[in-house]
Amino acid sequence: MNNNINNNWTDIKSGIEKICKNFPESYWNKLDQSRSYPTDFVDTLTKSGYLSILIPEKYGGSGLPIRAASVILEEIHRWGANGAACHAQMYIMGSLLKHGSDELKQKYLPEIAAGKIRLQAFGVTEPSSGSDTLSIKTSAKKSGNKFIINGQKVWTSRAEYSDLILLLTKTDDSEVKQENLSLFLIDMRPHLNKSIIIKPIKTMINHSSTEIFFENLEVDEDCLVGSLGSGFKYILDGMNAERILIASECIGDAKYFIDKATTYANERKVFSRPIAKNQAIQFPIAQAYANTRAAELMVKEACSLFDSNIKCGEESNLAKLLAADASWEAADIAMQTFGGFSFSEEYNIERKFRETRLYRIAPVSTNMILAYISHKVLGMPRSY
Repeated sequence: MNNNINNNWTDIKSGIEKICKNFPESYWNKLDQSRSYPTDFVDTLTKSGYLSILIPEKYGGSGLPIRAASVILEEIHRWGANGAACHAQMYIMGSLLKHGSDELKQKYLPEIAAGKIRLQAFGVTEPSSGSDTLSIKTSAKKSGNKFIINGQKVWTSRAEYSDLILLLTKTDDSEVKQENLSLFLIDMRPHLNKSIIIKPIKTMINHSSTEIFFENLEVDEDCLVGSLGSGFKYILDGMNAERILIASECIGDAKYFIDKATTYANERKVFSRPIAKNQAIQFPIAQAYANTRAAELMVKEACSLFDSNIKCGEESNLAKLLAADASWEAADIAMQTFGGFSFSEEYNIERKFRETRLYRIAPVSTNMILAYISHKVLGMPRSY
């Protein structure tokens, strides 16, 4: 394990590039076709120390800021790979490191940093609540020094490949919904196929999506993250980190598509001239580049605020909104530039096209971000 990664963006980018070159796009295409998990890729990132960079050094990590994680995930996507298989282990730290007890962190973080166990699952969304997090129904009832958990989560990606889950539950029936919710860090291994049932969901992309059923799951009270009834407040830290890191992946995707489109346009000749000579090809790519650079600046600002422990809800949401839009614009332009060849698996565009479309929906939809800006930033009345 290499947990001595330094806070140098050039070194980090170079290290990720070397890894990604050992996992070319043919590797990802095969996984996409079989809907398989990139175990070798994740293991390599783990052994190289990149997945433990946010974990403090005293627990075996590198203790770097979220900007380092942002650079890693952007670079992974920049080379045509997909960080979704492992990004949760980074953004979940936003809740765990700030609010978890010393005992809880000491129990799990060293093993996570050493690659002995994985923390990849974040259980929040439910079939009946969707984006309305305060209305979740999964409950954790106190019973002596235990909690008994019952309920269901959906769109909990990578649960099949995770040992631990950060789980949001309802622990109170008070009228103030924000005080109803609590957060737990749970080792799923002893309970699989017993009180925890994980079922995969088939989707248009290889995202390892699942639904999870909890039936009389008994966990110790020391699994509680922070204090009872503060779970919603805690996950906001995790969600801001999540938005920032997903936005970073989108920037990587956008740069990937722009590079692909530019290279192809310069090489592809029609009517005895490269199609890049046509402004109808040039201008859309140039516009996508401009929008990507603008979104990239917002990602950097959100990272800076997060790492300075300054409120960054607005900036994190804006980063996610602008970066997801930029990556989707770049993806569409790459499809147009490649024309009919964009549908061929040989050129890799269609896989990334499907993958990047997800980020205008998840982990938070474009409309929910616009609502947040309307209500929280601009002071307009709530629409729901």
